[in-house]
Amino acid sequence: MKNRKLRMGMVGGGRGAFIGGVHRRAAALDGQIELVAGAFSSDPKKSALSGKDFFIDSSKVYSSYKEMAQKESALPLGERIDFASIVVRNHLHFEVAKTFLEAGINVICDKPATFTLAEARELKKIIHKSKKVFALTHNYTGYPMVKLARQMVKKGELGKIIKVVCEYPQGYAITALTGEDKSIANWRADPKVAGISNCMGDIGTHAENLVHYISGLEIDSLCADLSVNIPGRKLDDDGNVLVRFKGGARGIIYASQVSNGDENNLNIRVYGTKRSIEWHQEEPNDLIVKDARAPRQVYRRGNSYVSGDAALHTRIPFGHPEGFIEAFANVYNSASVAIRDEVNGKFPRKSGYDYPDIRDGIIGMAFIETVVKSSNSKQKWVKFPSIPK
Repeated sequence: MKNRKLRMGMVGGGRGAFIGGVHRRAAALDGQIELVAGAFSSDPKKSALSGKDFFIDSSKVYSSYKEMAQKESALPLGERIDFASIVVRNHLHFEVAKTFLEAGINVICDKPATFTLAEARELKKIIHKSKKVFALTHNYTGYPMVKLARQMVKKGELGKIIKVVCEYPQGYAITALTGEDKSIANWRADPKVAGISNCMGDIGTHAENLVHYISGLEIDSLCADLSVNIPGRKLDDDGNVLVRFKGGARGIIYASQVSNGDENNLNIRVYGTKRSIEWHQEEPNDLIVKDARAPRQVYRRGNSYVSGDAALHTRIPFGHPEGFIEAFANVYNSASVAIRDEVNGKFPRKSGYDYPDIRDGIIGMAFIETVVKSSNSKQKWVKFPSIPK
């Protein structure tokens, strides 16, 4: 492979789609990736119009993802796409990812990995057989101070982890609850499209993933209480989960779309015997370090005392805030390292990579299904499925 940008194709994300624009901006941020093809909508006319919006050659704008996979895989290396970015609705993730992987094309997929846990386990087999890259955009893992938090845990700076609390409250749906705004509705509230959970499936999985990424802890069992507050809805808009981790630590994961006044208030606290850490997504450049025996400290992104992966994933000096798009771009950049290796016949590296993969996707689907099972059960404490490494 000559020195060039990676060539990206996109499935979904056409006119009017929120998350598609986020993916395109993140992928383009560092000049390593260019969007060259797409099946941007199940409506061929909308796909064609979206292609014009993104200045894509009309010959590279497809009427369906199946056509795109077939025609792109038939092109020589350097002309075909290097990977497909999948930003369709949840119920389509498995089939679209399967189609591209079996066509020999790497995949970066919006979360969740699939519609069900069974699909996620099947997708793992397909990925293994294809020997291609599969990355999942749990974008909060891309923040530099999240990486610093993870690094501190790995080095043992917190001591033995006792407890982890992760909250993801949003309040955008409160007016739907009160009846003030009946227009607040989206496909995530439809079980046929979103799956068995709305709130926990959408943002609760981000909280679970952040807990796992920073702490390294594996869930042993959980006790969940989900609620539906918005009239006429079938799926949860609020949930609380008690967690028992392997090794003895305890945890709380809370997610909500009806926490009045909150915007995107994802935050995590990890308590250890030596020190504890606290991070807030709305103030992402700070990592708070606490100890009952000393004054608390605030580590700031971009300073010389911040090293390792946190420094590697920082773009600009301290005092110039970095945020959501930069973190999202870090996931794309980390995955692009693996994709370049794959294109050059050097995948995988023995040292590994730093991006969410199919195991993270399987854990996420297991979390959703176990949370729903617990909430619907009188037993409450439900064992978490075994997830091989």
